[in-house]
Amino acid sequence: MPKHFLTILDIPKDEAKQVLLRAKEMKDNKVRTDLLAGKTLLLIFEKASTRTRVSFEVGVRQLGGDPVFITSKDSQLGRSEPLKDTARVLSRYADGLIVRTFGQEKLETLVEYGDIPVVNALTDEYHPCQIMADMLTMYERTPNLEDIKVAWVGDGNNMAHSFINGAVTFGYTLALACPEGYEPDKDILENAERLGAKIVTTRDPAEAVRGAHYVNTDVWASMGQEEEQKKREVAFAGFEVNAALMAGAADNAKFMHCLPVHRGEEVSEDVFESPASIVWDQAENRLHMQKAILEWIYK
Repeated sequence: MPKHFLTILDIPKDEAKQVLLRAKEMKDNKVRTDLLAGKTLLLIFEKASTRTRVSFEVGVRQLGGDPVFITSKDSQLGRSEPLKDTARVLSRYADGLIVRTFGQEKLETLVEYGDIPVVNALTDEYHPCQIMADMLTMYERTPNLEDIKVAWVGDGNNMAHSFINGAVTFGYTLALACPEGYEPDKDILENAERLGAKIVTTRDPAEAVRGAHYVNTDVWASMGQEEEQKKREVAFAGFEVNAALMAGAADNAKFMHCLPVHRGEEVSEDVFESPASIVWDQAENRLHMQKAILEWIYK
C-alpha cells in the first residue's frame, strides 16, 4: 500500500521527528539524491501558488524525479469526468500526485480510487506541508518543541487546523485567538485534545500571544474568500499582529506567516519587516521539508 500525506497525523509521532531531522540534514548539507530517478510526479493545482509550485518542482528534481505541472484548465479534474475515474487513469501514468485543491474530500477520493501516493499541497481544511516546514523553522531556534508556546491570531482556517494537528505530533502548547464565527473546526480541535494536545482557545489576541515564543497569523480572506473581504475586515478588527501585540510575547519572540501577506491587515509593516520576522526562513524551509516528506513516502 502506498504512503499518503494528507495531514500531519499521517506520519507517526516517532517518524515525524525523524522527518524533521532529515529535513534539517538536507538543508545543512544541500542534499541531492536519485531517490525519484525514473519516477514522474504530477503537480495538480486547482489553486494558484508561487512557493508551493516552485518548492515542489525543485524538490522533485533535486531527488532525481520528473515533475509535471497540471492545472484544472489543463485537465478534466473535477469537471466532465468523475474524480474517481481520473484517479485510476493517473495511477497508470505517474508515480505520485501532489495536489493543491479546495475540498479535502478530493484528496480522499484520489487515495481511495488510485494506487499511487497522494500529497496534500493545500486544501481548504489543511496545509500540512507548510506547517511541517514551520516545525523545521522553529526547531532551528528552539529544538525542544515541547517546551515552547505557539500563538495563532486570526482565522481558524487550514493553517490553524494544521497547527492544531502539529500540537499533537510535536507537543508544543498552542493558543488560538479567533474572532467569533471564525473558530477552527470543532471536530479537528476535539480530536487533537483527545490525542493529548495542549491547546487553549480565546477571543483575545493579547491573551493568546502572552508569553508565546512564536506568533503566527495568515491573511483574513484566503483564496476563494475574496468576496468576504469587507465583512472579514470588520470581524477581524483588533486582530492585527502589531508591535503592541508582540510586546506581550516572550523575549525574542518570532513572527511567522505562510505568505503571501497583506501588510496593514493581519500584520503591521513594522512587525513584518522587523528582525523578529522569520518568514523568509519559513518559505525556504518548504523546499527542504517537502524533500524529506517525499523521502519518507518513497524510501
